[in-house]
Amino acid sequence: MYAVVGCNNCSMLWLLTDPDSADSATCPRCERTHQTSKLKRLFESEDRSAAKEARSALLAKKQGDSETFADVAHVSELEQRVENAGIDDREYLEAAGLDADNIAAAGETTRESAGSHDQIVREAVREAGGGDKPTEDEIVAYAADRGVPNKKTSNLLEKLCRVGDASESRGRYRLL
Repeated sequence: MYAVVGCNNCSMLWLLTDPDSADSATCPRCERTHQTSKLKRLFESEDRSAAKEARSALLAKKQGDSETFADVAHVSELEQRVENAGIDDREYLEAAGLDADNIAAAGETTRESAGSHDQIVREAVREAGGGDKPTEDEIVAYAADRGVPNKKTSNLLEKLCRVGDASESRGRYRLL
């Protein structure tokens, strides 16, 4: 069930999913919390796209653009038009005189290389320095011996720490 509801503080209209299951809802614009039982339901439907369309119609009416909105196709039709508009990547590349298959293969090679660099840096954190918590210099040297550029290794090591896959303490690294 979807309901189009409005905030009595800022007049924002939004979709509320399954309005009977929650006790409260927060306005996405002003962040005021409302009791769902007290929110005025301007439209209800089992279909999400119908609720989105009703919200759009209400917003157009609020702006005085009901006639213009009526002339525009349904959202699902517009989405389909966008899908079918223009040419696809292969057609574009071939029209430019490029081999689309070679370009796709190059992209795959780049993705594989990026994945293997990540794996090498992880292996370096585990193995460099004799398996004891290695320093950044030891990790960089280990990865460089396996073809990973120094700057790339440092960036990947920083990323591993940032996302919580590794930790650094007193200049020593370990995988978590």
